[in-house]
Amino acid sequence: FSAVPLPVVIQASKAPHQLLTSAASDSQWSHSLFALIPSWTKKVLFKRESDVSHLPPEDMSNMSVSSEFGITLQKCGMVDVERDPQTAYITLVINNTNTLLSTNITDLILMDNITGLRVQKNSGNKTTDGIQIYRKSFLQGGEHFAINYSALLDTEEMWHGRVLTLPAKLTFRSSSQNKTHLVLLTASLTVTEEEKTKILYSHAISASAFFIAFFVSLVLTCAVFFIIYRTQILKWSFCSKNQDIQPDLSQNHKLEHSQFNSGDLFSEDIIMNDQIIDILSFEEPENMRQALEDLEVASLTRADADLEASRTQICKEVIAMMLKNMVLNHSLFPHVEKKISSIFKKRFLAMEEEVQEEYERKMVALTAECNLETRKTMEAQCQKARAVNEEAEELMKKINEKPAVEYRSLLDKLQRLEQDCLKRFLFIKQEEYFAKAYRELAVTQRKELHTIFFTQITNTTSRGELKVEAAKTLVEGYSKIQGDIEELMDFLQAFKKYHLSKVFSYREYLISKIQSRDSHVSALINAAAAQISSLINKTERAGHLPESHLGVLLDRAEAEINFVKQKFDHDLKQEKQKLCQKLISKRRREMLQKKEHQKEQLSLGDPFKTTDDISQYLRHWKNLLSDHTIEFEELTEKLDNEASEELKELLFSLAEKAVEELKRVQCGVLVQELVKLHVPKLFLQEAVEEHKKEMVIKHTELEREEHDKNMAAEELLQLTRQKLSQELETGISEQKKRRSWEQSIFMQQLLSLPLSLSEEELLRMRQELHCCFSQVDSSLAWPKIRARTLLQAFEVEQRNTEVLKVEQNLAMTNEQQHSKMGKMGSRNRNKLDILKKSLQDKILIYEDSVKSENLNRIKYELQLEKERHLRNLENKLGEYSASLAFQKTVKKSRMLELYTAIINVQALLFEQLNTSKTLSKLECIQILEAHNP
Repeated sequence: FSAVPLPVVIQASKAPHQLLTSAASDSQWSHSLFALIPSWTKKVLFKRESDVSHLPPEDMSNMSVSSEFGITLQKCGMVDVERDPQTAYITLVINNTNTLLSTNITDLILMDNITGLRVQKNSGNKTTDGIQIYRKSFLQGGEHFAINYSALLDTEEMWHGRVLTLPAKLTFRSSSQNKTHLVLLTASLTVTEEEKTKILYSHAISASAFFIAFFVSLVLTCAVFFIIYRTQILKWSFCSKNQDIQPDLSQNHKLEHSQFNSGDLFSEDIIMNDQIIDILSFEEPENMRQALEDLEVASLTRADADLEASRTQICKEVIAMMLKNMVLNHSLFPHVEKKISSIFKKRFLAMEEEVQEEYERKMVALTAECNLETRKTMEAQCQKARAVNEEAEELMKKINEKPAVEYRSLLDKLQRLEQDCLKRFLFIKQEEYFAKAYRELAVTQRKELHTIFFTQITNTTSRGELKVEAAKTLVEGYSKIQGDIEELMDFLQAFKKYHLSKVFSYREYLISKIQSRDSHVSALINAAAAQISSLINKTERAGHLPESHLGVLLDRAEAEINFVKQKFDHDLKQEKQKLCQKLISKRRREMLQKKEHQKEQLSLGDPFKTTDDISQYLRHWKNLLSDHTIEFEELTEKLDNEASEELKELLFSLAEKAVEELKRVQCGVLVQELVKLHVPKLFLQEAVEEHKKEMVIKHTELEREEHDKNMAAEELLQLTRQKLSQELETGISEQKKRRSWEQSIFMQQLLSLPLSLSEEELLRMRQELHCCFSQVDSSLAWPKIRARTLLQAFEVEQRNTEVLKVEQNLAMTNEQQHSKMGKMGSRNRNKLDILKKSLQDKILIYEDSVKSENLNRIKYELQLEKERHLRNLENKLGEYSASLAFQKTVKKSRMLELYTAIINVQALLFEQLNTSKTLSKLECIQILEAHNP
């Protein structure tokens, strides 16, 4: 045997994130076909006589990490040592096929470390940090997403300890129970250089091994290709029904729909709107409005992304149209226009890539920060709860009575409320973090767009490719058009907000109807159930039923009632699940049809890009996006109403069956039992008939009550819509005033400058104006998110104050009780009663509803923040103009100093010439007069 260095092999290992636990099994068969392929393909790729060492199967088993949502991230690979340099084949798999936990996930960002590798023909975006990034907007439950690429091992890269660690990090959003969670997963891959022993085979053994390996490989090859073929057939069949699900990676990462690269309008709105079906069907009545509010914030955030994408597209196309119009007006040569347009396109593309990378970095950092904050906060809460529980256990050991059980129940309820409130507070707080990051990036992109325009105009003018007059005309036109674009975006934003508010006010109306409907059905079933026990008690009071049989009959009646109610609940849940699948399928189908129609309308807008009239182009955008918003609202309202009506029919049909079943229990089972006990049939018949009349009356009362509630809800809906219409007009008017005010501020800044501005300085001033002017608006989601954050902060503040008062009262009461001497058992019972009263008071504090003064404080705070924001913009513009004036003053001062120095030198020179008799005084005067006419 001879020892030789072994080529590099790859070992995949599990590296779970510190906040998550891995769901990967230790078994070598625990993973799907992807875990088996690398081991098999390695044997095929490498020739028998090559210097190869095969890793045992267990080295490839623990190579995935999974989240609580059933999402598994796997990274595995192999090395082909026959090539020079050696080539690594890497596979990344995001698996969302867990049948129990899988859910739809969005905003997937996969950051793959490629340090020490030279990637060949990859489709990710390589960054300077040795990271390539893949993005995907949506991955449906039950699907997986695979990435394959090859890379050359960089022999010049110095590995620390001959080990190269290549982790992959995945962040995504997952919605569960109508709440959005941000999750971070990390899976590592280790490249290790090892040694191996080269074995010299005998020819007979080698030949035998070759034929055996060939036969086994052939069988495995056929089997695996057959499985892959069948899998692909199923996958293609599934994709044909869901055309918007992932295409191949090489195309998918370019067509993503993200916050700052929106290419597929309404794609996420369709998925997001599925959640309303879950809210209407399965959400608890008391949690429906909160879930709807969360959905509203998510929809507003999505709308902000769409509007920002439209803004960027309009600005870029307007610049291109302005350049083309200058060519038509003979103010610009065609070849110069092509060159400038090409530069603009490159700069815009680079800008979007930079902003997208910054967005991804922020999302990863914020996700990690929020996960850490959540973990620390919840750990502190759990430690506090454990300390309270230990104290309670010590106290309850001394008392073996019913009050101890009641105390334990109250304590558990309080701790659940505390935990729920803390989770809600963290959720709202972290929601604000992300909203602030979105807004900052949107503002950055707007400012960068203006900077690109003015920089390129300055550079082109300095190179002589653009005349000064043409540049001036272009800048003035740009400033005017930017005002029109801001006005257009203000209108579209207000219009979008109005129609989204209409959608959610209608959904609140549907929730009111559902709640009154549920109470109607519950009251009807309870009334039918109450008649059963009422018949037994009435029979006993009439003296027809011995008291010894009363308890037995009541127990049996209760058992029958519980069975009917449980069957009703079970059937309702099962039928709702079936109905929801049907409703979601129908909803997606109609949404997709509407989306395709709207995409066709957008494509028909291309001729407007070549028009000479930019105002007509902007009007086209205004009309098109307004029509799309109205159509989307009408379709959403129609689908919501249809879903509500189908759920109503299902509920009433099952409730009717349940009532009939209870009648059967009363008239069949119970009456027969009473007849066996010799109760007069006439008495039973009269009682049953009386119950039937009572049920008719009860049913009529419930229907009238439900009708009155629905009418009140409908009136509230009409009032809300009228209020929204007024707010639309008021909002547009106030925004126009705000824009004109900011414009006047700009003119004041220009007029207040004591010195005239050069063309370059005027360009910079205009650029600063547009950067400030583009921030006068506010996003759709931010006011809502900020209001939720303020409300949570105010509630926490008030709650803590009131809880502190309760604890202070508890401490004072304990001191008073301690000062009184008594028996130990009596003292413990008194202490337990005091603690129970304290817990009840705290529970009432946590269950208390929102106070009106909080809402007024929120409105006031939001108004103050808006005013502070505008003042900051004005101050920023003022600071810039003051800085410009100061620079001019300093420059002028230096010029004056230079001029004075030149005059002094000149005087000294003439004095010297006159003294030396070189020039006479008269000649000196003539020279000065000649140079100063």
